[in-house]
Amino acid sequence: MKSAKRNRNVGGTSVSRRRPERFRGSHILRRPFVTATFAMTVDGKITTRTLSPVDFTTREDKLHLLRQRSLGDAVLIGHSTLKHDNVRLGLPQEELREARIKRGQPPYPLRVIVSNEGKIDNRLKIFQSDISPIVIFSTTLMPRKYRCALLEKATLHLSKSRRVDLAQMLQTLRSEYKVRTVACEGGATLFRSLLEQGLVDHLNLTIAPYLFGGANAPTLTGLSKEFLPQSVHCSLLGMRVVGDECFLTYRIRAKKH
Repeated sequence: MKSAKRNRNVGGTSVSRRRPERFRGSHILRRPFVTATFAMTVDGKITTRTLSPVDFTTREDKLHLLRQRSLGDAVLIGHSTLKHDNVRLGLPQEELREARIKRGQPPYPLRVIVSNEGKIDNRLKIFQSDISPIVIFSTTLMPRKYRCALLEKATLHLSKSRRVDLAQMLQTLRSEYKVRTVACEGGATLFRSLLEQGLVDHLNLTIAPYLFGGANAPTLTGLSKEFLPQSVHCSLLGMRVVGDECFLTYRIRAKKH
């Protein structure tokens, strides 16, 4: 499988020692624009307590997710969500690929995986399709056997810290891969981490006409019982109703420093 340019810093060193670039007169990191897309029940659940794939939205919502994916230069997913959903992160609709080409983008977005421990099974479906390069951001906690197997299928960026620095990851996507827009598809843990650091710009949220209940079923911001460090203000940009589903688009207010 062809992959993006190999990272010479794999194997125990940080991706980059450069200080983050900043906009002139601002503290905001120079990074891609990040849009997250989720579907949830009326009571705020995005899946069941077993975290297994659950099909509670319509075909319209599935097309909505693909349309949002098609707008990104890169599609971003956390390892747990990738493992449970086992998706390729492709674009099956030819018209979406053609629209990307007309915009000057490649037919498929760059596929980006985040994993702190790096125990990613190289037999997952995403690694069996050669539609676009795969980039993995992880740490030196990644066991050697996984590292060797994944190097055949993806570009690895491994840092010495115990957790992936998400701000640095976005800066790397911007500077090394020319990514200007990122479509984040979860899961909740990754979304919460991005949100806490002020790294989400737009949120697309589908409300499906179901009630799941259950204290152990994750919501949009995961299972943590802790409040966010500070409330996040969302401004409604648009709303449409198709059948019994409601599609909302929010702008996430910039985090104050």
